[in-house]
Amino acid sequence: MTARILVVDDIPANVRLLEVRLLAEYFEVLTANNGPDAIETCENGKVDVVLLDVMMPGMDGFEVCKRLKGDPATSHIPVVMITALDQVSDRVRGLEAGADDFLTKPVNDLQLMTRVKSLVRLKSLTDELRLRASTTRNIGIEELLSRDFATDDVKPKVLLIDERRSSVERIQKMLRNSAELDVAADPNAGFFQAAETPYECVLISTAFAGFDALRLCSQLRSLDRTRFLPIMLLADEGEEGRILRGLELGINDYLIRPIDQHELTARLRTQVRRKRYNDQLRASVAQTIEMAVIDGLTGLHNRRYLDSHLQTLFDRAAARRRPLSVMITDLDRFKSINDTYGHDGGDDVLREFAKRLRKNVRGIDLACRFGGEEFVVVMPDTDGAVAEKVAERIRAEIAQAPFAVGNDGKTIEVTVSVGVSSLLKGTDSVAALMKRADLALYEAKSGGRNRVVAKAA
Repeated sequence: MTARILVVDDIPANVRLLEVRLLAEYFEVLTANNGPDAIETCENGKVDVVLLDVMMPGMDGFEVCKRLKGDPATSHIPVVMITALDQVSDRVRGLEAGADDFLTKPVNDLQLMTRVKSLVRLKSLTDELRLRASTTRNIGIEELLSRDFATDDVKPKVLLIDERRSSVERIQKMLRNSAELDVAADPNAGFFQAAETPYECVLISTAFAGFDALRLCSQLRSLDRTRFLPIMLLADEGEEGRILRGLELGINDYLIRPIDQHELTARLRTQVRRKRYNDQLRASVAQTIEMAVIDGLTGLHNRRYLDSHLQTLFDRAAARRRPLSVMITDLDRFKSINDTYGHDGGDDVLREFAKRLRKNVRGIDLACRFGGEEFVVVMPDTDGAVAEKVAERIRAEIAQAPFAVGNDGKTIEVTVSVGVSSLLKGTDSVAALMKRADLALYEAKSGGRNRVVAKAA
């Protein structure tokens, strides 16, 4: 695992000590001895994790963390605060400033490295989502990346898996005002509950009499539906080894009993903030993909999708020796519709045509807007004779009922010309298939319009 770690401390000996530890694990190390330099490094370079001292002159670590988390350009960088302060109130203050974790000096080497590696994995995921999301200008990426999900009014839905009733009651009391908490006493039932319900975090106790809590963590990480679900381990004093193993398995955070209410809510808020942030990025990526392949006006696939998917359908049909047909449709005299009723009227016609087209093709058929008033339908497992009948049904569907234009109840007659071609045995290609359909369409248009013409070869 390679990553760039920024070490921030005003004491050179502390910086050198952490640097040596990190270099031994093959991390690339950057250093800063004050807050302003740390912020500038994060703004100007690729930093994967920040190890931040709290007690620095001028701008302390709390302020540095707050500024990093408040800037959309750096808010996604994990921050681990490392300090001699060991009071719960200090940890809570750091977490509320946006820190992802809070480690107390002297730091155990194994604990430090396990935590850094865990945060590097999370940062890599976020970086990938940010990169995909930023490939489009149309999804409001700046607004998305600057949104503060921690202040959302909606309480997070959280699952607690714990068989000890007294422990459950304490956690319920602590989270009654900050989360919607469900409880599962049986770990196996808890696993299925976590998989079937959209939780934003799961709290897992290590104190099961006959079950290994880390086995449950591993199962949740291996399931697609819960792979990115934040997991917080609730452990007892003396379970450092189990905690470290849990971090290696992919848990996100942990708390040592006795649990402080403020620390629990602060750490939970941190996990929920990160999950909501990444969920929004994933949603924007899905939206980006949809925008890239869907025609915004008609809701059909666009030419880009046709160009990439038609070859796949063609190759599959050829390999399986199955029929494949294509039809190209063109709305007759569409220019006159635009000239008479404007582009808004033309858009009304295109939307209605797409609606009728979709109604007359199967779910396995690929219906696309090819461009302007031309549409293409690819029909797997359909020979020429059947395709011609489908094309005739579509032609009749368009001609039999007028199209509404505008909001004043006006309607107009619309017709369509259709060209059909089918996959030939022997040597054929996508280009040849499309060319035959295009020539058939030309014959239909030149032969009087409102016709279907099929090209066998």
